[in-house]
Amino acid sequence: MNGKRKYFFHNIKPPKSQLKPYLLTMQSLSINLIIVKEKSSSMIQIKINEKEVSVPPHSTLLKVKNQFKPDADVIIYNGFPISSDHSIKEGDEIVFIQKGEIPSPEEFECLMMARHAPGIHQKVKRSVVGIAGLGGLGSTVAIALARIGVGTLILVDFDVVEPSNLNRQQYFIHQIGMPKVEALQENISQTNPYVKVRPNYEKLDQNNVERIFKEATVVVEAFDRAEEKAMLINVISEKMPEKYIVAASGVAGYGDNNEIRTVRFSSKIFVVGDQKTAAQPGVGLMAPRVGIVAHHQANTVLRILLGEEK
Repeated sequence: MNGKRKYFFHNIKPPKSQLKPYLLTMQSLSINLIIVKEKSSSMIQIKINEKEVSVPPHSTLLKVKNQFKPDADVIIYNGFPISSDHSIKEGDEIVFIQKGEIPSPEEFECLMMARHAPGIHQKVKRSVVGIAGLGGLGSTVAIALARIGVGTLILVDFDVVEPSNLNRQQYFIHQIGMPKVEALQENISQTNPYVKVRPNYEKLDQNNVERIFKEATVVVEAFDRAEEKAMLINVISEKMPEKYIVAASGVAGYGDNNEIRTVRFSSKIFVVGDQKTAAQPGVGLMAPRVGIVAHHQANTVLRILLGEEK
């Protein structure tokens, strides 16, 4: 070496005969890196017991069960119990339940609503529904709405529980003599403790309807007397025309089930019943038919809350 020559690493180039293959190799490497990156980011998002989780594509129910809750006895997939393995897709909602296990408070509400269709609970939990009258109709509607997780129930009644109520109303022997609003609040807390109940132990009239139901999206009319029904519907229609009303007419006796219908009287008013059979001497009120009407009312409320009755 005479010190006159200098060599630089960055000046080293592959022979011309090797240039083309060299470039192809680098290009292939780049493509492979991109593919690896895409594969690593292709996890799918699902919900397990109401928590957002990421799982690999092509996962199955049993694989996910073994990973997250291997002792689960019940698998509910998008609101439906399933015992066989099933592939999972983006957005699926899965609930794993171990029979006999007392869930944490965080999990309990999720497990209660596991049989809902996906997305229902999030919508109804934000809702406020008023119920005027807590007899056979009103108490049954309230329990049904509590079971589906309606967020807030405004309950109004001025009466107390007495023995003849027990043939059709949602109360118990030990509650005889209690104000209905207190007894029903107690029963709702044992049905779904996550529902907020606002009890109003007072008689509704044209002067307090607006104050009591101002936050409700829907008001359920569940009175016995025609004049009370008319008062409530008229006041809400005049003072709060944006609110929906779900009323009842013709619930007595033991007539044909299929005569009970839900009729839309106007854009905001629905009336449930056979429209003809009123309670009178010789035609009583009994749990089966009252329950049919009440659950028609509850389902109509649910459809309104979900935007199905616009």
